[in-house]
Amino acid sequence: MGDIKFDDDVIFRLENVTKVFEGENKVVALDNVSLDINRGDIYGIIGMSGAGKSTLVRTLNRLEDVSEGSVLFEGRDLKSLNKSELRNVRQGIGMIFQGFNLLNQRTVEKNIKAALKIANVPKAEHDKIVDEMLKIVGLEDKKHAYPAQLSGGQKQRVAIARALSTNPKVILCDEATSALDPNITAEILDLLKRINKELKVTIIIITHEMSVVEAICDKVAVLNGGHIVENGPVKELFVNPKSEITRRLVYPESAALNSFDSEGRRCVRLVFDGTEAGHPIIAELAAKKGVAVSILNANTKSIGGVGFGQMVVALPKDENEAKVAINYFKEVGVFAEEIEDEDDSKDAIPA
Repeated sequence: MGDIKFDDDVIFRLENVTKVFEGENKVVALDNVSLDINRGDIYGIIGMSGAGKSTLVRTLNRLEDVSEGSVLFEGRDLKSLNKSELRNVRQGIGMIFQGFNLLNQRTVEKNIKAALKIANVPKAEHDKIVDEMLKIVGLEDKKHAYPAQLSGGQKQRVAIARALSTNPKVILCDEATSALDPNITAEILDLLKRINKELKVTIIIITHEMSVVEAICDKVAVLNGGHIVENGPVKELFVNPKSEITRRLVYPESAALNSFDSEGRRCVRLVFDGTEAGHPIIAELAAKKGVAVSILNANTKSIGGVGFGQMVVALPKDENEAKVAINYFKEVGVFAEEIEDEDDSKDAIPA
């Protein structure tokens, strides 16, 4: 029941999913969302507050029923499952939350055993599984500690151990690092990346932070107003974001999104990877072409283990010099896009 012909590489498929919350003020949280998530992916779903991210992730284990459309897990339409079937399917879908959701009156060991009991794992296996999970997350010495005795990062590691204890195929992470400081966030993301690689667990990350997506995800879908505005490999969206909301997420912090800087000069965003990072592009533009540009903002980051950088520069006011600069960027193989006003189309100049 509910089985259909399905691509084995796809673990989740959303087909025209709409979720409407009825009431005095009707809210369309998801509107005709279609998306494939492949087995083994670390897939990011990003958007601003109110974009529909948490609603979407809750449809993936049917904590929320969809109003229209279908959510397929390994080819099975979740809405077609009865309570017993759904309970069995959910054992293959672990979940971790921003607030950890640990039972404060139980030790780390008993928090993990609670999940095993719900999943009907034989009691004789509990001790072995707990020890294995705590070893994976590096908390063997915290087995008998209570949540109040743990740091935020340690609590999230316990939550990850609990999610892994039922041997899931997928882990859903709903803003799982939002309550953590940057150093601890990096540690948790590294742990999730290792779990994905070593245990072959598909990981779906819901976040509003582009830094999280860039640090860990292979692919990303950008959600805005209940719609997916674009999706694909993280590198592609970083280099050439097509929607306004994606550009706001990708652009260097505090970079202006207007066509002109305060002096009325047109602005261009340059993107380069590790192979171009050592190339003195701006210096050579001045030396070889006699044209100077002003650097307004710049940053670098690692995406998929490759160093990427971006820079926002203001072109000369002289139109001829501006054209020389744009042509030069194209000649040296640097992706460049002119920053346009929100209502205008942007002029991308790929290598």
